[in-house]
Amino acid sequence: MKLLAPDVVPWAPIEGVELATFTPRNGLPEAHLDAEILVLWGVSPTLVRDAAARMPGLRLVQGLMAGTDVMESAGFAPEVALCSGVGLHDEPVTEHTLALILAAARRLDLAVRAQQEHRWAKELGGLQPMDNSGSFTTLRGARVLLWGFGSIGQSLAPHLSALGASVRGVARSEGTRSGYTVLAERVLDAALPGTDLLVMLLPATDATRRVLDARRLSLLPAHAWVVNTGRGVTVDESALVDALRSGTIGGAALDVTEVEPLPAGSPLWDAPDLILTPHGAGGRPLGYEELVRDNVAALLEGRSLRNVVRAAR
Repeated sequence: MKLLAPDVVPWAPIEGVELATFTPRNGLPEAHLDAEILVLWGVSPTLVRDAAARMPGLRLVQGLMAGTDVMESAGFAPEVALCSGVGLHDEPVTEHTLALILAAARRLDLAVRAQQEHRWAKELGGLQPMDNSGSFTTLRGARVLLWGFGSIGQSLAPHLSALGASVRGVARSEGTRSGYTVLAERVLDAALPGTDLLVMLLPATDATRRVLDARRLSLLPAHAWVVNTGRGVTVDESALVDALRSGTIGGAALDVTEVEPLPAGSPLWDAPDLILTPHGAGGRPLGYEELVRDNVAALLEGRSLRNVVRAAR
């Protein structure tokens, strides 16, 4: 059995498998289009579609990314199993999301701007508000909603709790996960007015496209911040810019945008109270070799695969 994997991460030999690597920017190597397993990481949507069209012997496509929209829409044959990298990015995305949240609360964006201007930002120092009643300034006592309460949300929640926040999740169905109350999406609108911080951790699907729209943004308090480390398409960017310009929300921190890289002409660049990072929350699929080895062994032995997005028919 041949496995074709990108060389952007290191690979050790896998017993019983012919391991071939490729450089994503150079496209798929003609000599290895007969591979039965393809690993995706650091590749373009064009390459993924090319693989679906030109690798007829595929049995498994193993993505190392948490989001699977590109892989699912590429056109792989029904007999090809698709598996994701869910769980590989929990710690890196948690770190980045926490960094954005703390940068928002402590207004590090304004501090950096003042530093560039050689200006001592007196408004950011000295006496500080005791709570978030006027503006979002601290996680202590902050009312936080994590919209999308999968493995990343459940990894992030304890860190926020440790800093004093009151954390609830939002998912398709209500319940309790990892000790946290999870609200059903149908009651989200009622929860937004009592929210200091809304963290978006949603995947890109037809159902999540621009779900944070002008109406929902208007339900947030004027001091609330929005942080998105999920997928850019889940936020109506035009409505977000309007809310920032009008001051109807406190601010936003985005690691993802609907179009990436963000075009130079996007109004997001100049929107007030907005922190932007270039989709840097992930980028480190921790434990990827173990996942690939487990799924290769499962495929060879006819066992169930991990992280199945679409089973082979």
